[in-house]
Amino acid sequence: MIRFLQTDNRMVKALIVVVIGAASVTMVLYLIPGLGGVGSSSPDTYAVVYPHWYSRFLSSGDSISQAHVEQITENQLRQRNPEYANNPMIVHMFEQQVGQQLVQEQVMLEEAHKLGISATQDDVRKYLQTGPTGQVLYPNGTFIGPDAYKQLIDDRLHESVTDFEDEIKNEITIQRLQAFITAGVTVSDQEVRDTYRKANIKIKFDYAVISAEDLGKTINPSDSDLQAFFKTNAARYAQAVPEERKIAYFAFTASQIPGGAQPPNQQAVQQYYNEHVADYSVPEQAKSRHILIGVPPNADAKTDAAAKAKAETVLKQLQAGGSWTDLAKKYSDDPGSKDTGGELGFAQRGKMVPAFDNAIFTQKIGDVAIVKTNFGYHIVQVEERQTAHTQPLSEVQATIIAALTRQAETSAQDNYAQQLTSEAIKNGLEKTAAAHHLDVVTTDPVAHDGVIAALPDGSQILAKAFAAKQGDPPQSAPTGEGYAIFQVTGIVPAHAPTFADWKTHVLDDYRQEQLPLLLSQKTKALADQAKATNDLAKAAKAVGATVKTSDLVGESGQVPDFGEVGQVAPQLFDMSVGAISGPIDAGRTGVVAKIDDKQEPTPDEISKNFDQMKDQLLNQRRNEAFSVFMGGVWSYYKKHNLVRLNAKTQGQQAPGTPGT
Repeated sequence: MIRFLQTDNRMVKALIVVVIGAASVTMVLYLIPGLGGVGSSSPDTYAVVYPHWYSRFLSSGDSISQAHVEQITENQLRQRNPEYANNPMIVHMFEQQVGQQLVQEQVMLEEAHKLGISATQDDVRKYLQTGPTGQVLYPNGTFIGPDAYKQLIDDRLHESVTDFEDEIKNEITIQRLQAFITAGVTVSDQEVRDTYRKANIKIKFDYAVISAEDLGKTINPSDSDLQAFFKTNAARYAQAVPEERKIAYFAFTASQIPGGAQPPNQQAVQQYYNEHVADYSVPEQAKSRHILIGVPPNADAKTDAAAKAKAETVLKQLQAGGSWTDLAKKYSDDPGSKDTGGELGFAQRGKMVPAFDNAIFTQKIGDVAIVKTNFGYHIVQVEERQTAHTQPLSEVQATIIAALTRQAETSAQDNYAQQLTSEAIKNGLEKTAAAHHLDVVTTDPVAHDGVIAALPDGSQILAKAFAAKQGDPPQSAPTGEGYAIFQVTGIVPAHAPTFADWKTHVLDDYRQEQLPLLLSQKTKALADQAKATNDLAKAAKAVGATVKTSDLVGESGQVPDFGEVGQVAPQLFDMSVGAISGPIDAGRTGVVAKIDDKQEPTPDEISKNFDQMKDQLLNQRRNEAFSVFMGGVWSYYKKHNLVRLNAKTQGQQAPGTPGT
């Protein structure tokens, strides 16, 4: 189902833009860790921002709560990265990013207030109607009503309308602060033209490539050279062989559990169904397909009329027996469904944009009609509808039995592993294994990232083994097809290898150390010879380089064995046709280029794009000016310790406090 038809995404994106809007101001996050220490003993305080040096003594700072940080983090993860929502490490990282953004926002608000810059409730109302939330809160220019508005904010952001509107007010204030600080920023017309011209030059060039990988193979030192390198870099190899551990274990699979796992009876199946009956509730839904004739936002009447006419033409073809598969592939502007005949699958009521949603729940099944939304004209056919209902036990019984069987098997394995672990702690591995007709295996020394060959998955055993000490009581860990009860019986500390054992690694390291200088020398020699003879191909052949030809590319163009031209060799855009470059370091290659063709934008093209280029330059300069301003602000706040982070809420010692 195409994502852009779903009202949830549109609403959430608009709300998230508002809630974290101030973060769009390009600030220097890395300055935050240098600020302050523990500012509050309250566990719900993430940070305190003091507007003046004396505010600390008056305890008149503005607090940022840990609950607010967590709330925004939860919203962002749920909508953008739900797969990380249950990963504590990722959640903590997100919380720190959100917290720092909120600290930045509060500092900017303090500076705005010092300058008398603020926003009113009227500003908020105007923003709600005309900003990113306008289409949702004011469809067709009419407010959805206070109750629906309140419910929407609660459902999507889990906060009150007051808090939401305060966040909007803060965003407007920060935008006005940036406008005030950067009001004097200008760019000259000539600078705009020069910038556009340079950014839109396109070149085509031949380039000779020396491969670092191939060149490295030509570095063949003698054994005495390698031994000298090994000795000189003894500290580098002092612990090159990682720590290893010997592990004794016995393992069992599900089939070796005495009595096995008992299959669920009908009573258990019925009980599970009764307890989870809500999971089997199927909401009202409709299955549809469509062909979208897109209309750009703010399109003029002529463009809109052309799209409508095109949709009517496609509709007639379908009504005449045309293939949905062929016509969708040919005409649809929906990349998510055009290659599957426009199929959208089942959608619940209320999940699509209003006009489309109304069509698929009211249109007669099988009929084809045109529906207009803010995305364009949709030729829509409803294929099937299902009323809301609860699946009966007979439909889901097989699924429930499978789930209960898996639970029983898992429980049986867990219980048996606990039983055997307790016995092994009391009687030892050997006696316990023998009592249950299992065999003890002792591994050779194995590294943390090694493999226990006899087990499908030994990663969890190794993780636990490397957290244990030699002689610790036996533990258990899953193996991918059961459990193993194990004990660490020996530890081989990390140590330096012998030269003979590590010779291949030493050769690789030697080559990597020698390679940059050799590649630089070879590339320079290639450039010198190409310039002297004015013949890149001949010079390349002499040094064994490969000559290739680029497409006509701009600054952002990617060229094989070269990279992004504007990043790797921006000087090429200043060269004349026929000129040969100096040596170019392209990372894993050395390159020399000769310009074959150069195309610059015409005066008409520059004039046509002048306003857009000027706006782009102005925004860039304003961001730079505002960053300079805020850099000074941060220096002041840092010097006077006006941002104090609560180490407890961050789960670590706050930077700048004793002990760091």
